[in-house]
Amino acid sequence: MREPAAGGSARAARREGIPLGRIAGVPIILAYSWFIIAAFTVIVYGPVLHRNNPALGTSAYIVAFAYAVLLLISVLVHELAHALTAKIYGWPTQKIVLNLWGGHTQFESFTASPGRSVLVALAGPAANFILAAGAWLVLNSVPMGSVAEILTNIFMWANFLIGVFNVLPGLPLDGGRLVESAVWKATGSQAKGTVAAGWAGRIIVIALVAWFILRPLLLGSDPDFTLVMITVLVCGFLWMGASASIQQGTLRARLPLVSAAALSTPAVGVPATATVLDILHHPRPGNAAVVVCGQDGRPQGVVDGAAMAAVPGAAAGTTPVTAVSFALAPGAYVPEWSKGQELIQFLAQLEGKHYAVVDHNGRVTGLLSQDAVLAAITGRNR
Repeated sequence: MREPAAGGSARAARREGIPLGRIAGVPIILAYSWFIIAAFTVIVYGPVLHRNNPALGTSAYIVAFAYAVLLLISVLVHELAHALTAKIYGWPTQKIVLNLWGGHTQFESFTASPGRSVLVALAGPAANFILAAGAWLVLNSVPMGSVAEILTNIFMWANFLIGVFNVLPGLPLDGGRLVESAVWKATGSQAKGTVAAGWAGRIIVIALVAWFILRPLLLGSDPDFTLVMITVLVCGFLWMGASASIQQGTLRARLPLVSAAALSTPAVGVPATATVLDILHHPRPGNAAVVVCGQDGRPQGVVDGAAMAAVPGAAAGTTPVTAVSFALAPGAYVPEWSKGQELIQFLAQLEGKHYAVVDHNGRVTGLLSQDAVLAAITGRNR
């Protein structure tokens, strides 16, 4: 049984990119989109190298590709620092993906705290600063040829800039976790921290656009086309990440409102052996829904009011309740005390749009709809 699962996992990884193996047990995947940034680096930086170092000839483009690979290694070290620091706190890492935008470390479910969140986030930039310092020491102590010196110098500055860029205080950058954790610590709400850090990320985007694009225009000069393209791409990525963080924080803030007891409508349970006449005589408050239960007492269906109303009075005593009900998905019932993330994760595993709500004794007390849950999460009436 394990081999098919492993094969399926491998196929999923290949669809996402090229599996590069594991480091410290963490799968590393090179996304196909990375080759776009590699090509961009060669096309843009190759001519610059050729112009500044005519002796390189066409090998300048090979050096430019080596530059792209060094950037890839720098990002990999950055993401590994996140993963290995998280491992200290028992946070399971699912994978590291290296892509067009650099890369990201994907974690499984874990319980965070403000302090640990900051340490895991800042481990990445710290690793880049260490690499930059190491490259600086090599440059100043080891004699090298021209190509080696060029690449080492590039490696030093690339890691320094990656480190500085990532400590900027706004999500989705690592420095945004500082803002998130500070607000989280002050208010006791991680959701408020995430929203604040997302807005800080948007402010950073506006500042970058103002500095690299609007400022040259206001000074009467034309911005460099390559720099403009890079600014637009990076700022577009940051804006999307910041917006996603704001949305995530807003949704997380609404999780306490997601409660099976609060969102369900009243319902009563009847056995599957009952008839339509039994339901009509069954005491139930107002327009309470009717949930059909099997021999084991577990909910298995919901009576359709329109279908029941269409049954002639003379046939009510002989029409089984199962004839006027629609089936619930297997296991589609939840304890009335379920709420928040626990409830959402459980419902995500179930099919269908309706779920019976039961008390500690297994007695049906309500009927929960998927629409009611989504409305509570999003704040929109459905």
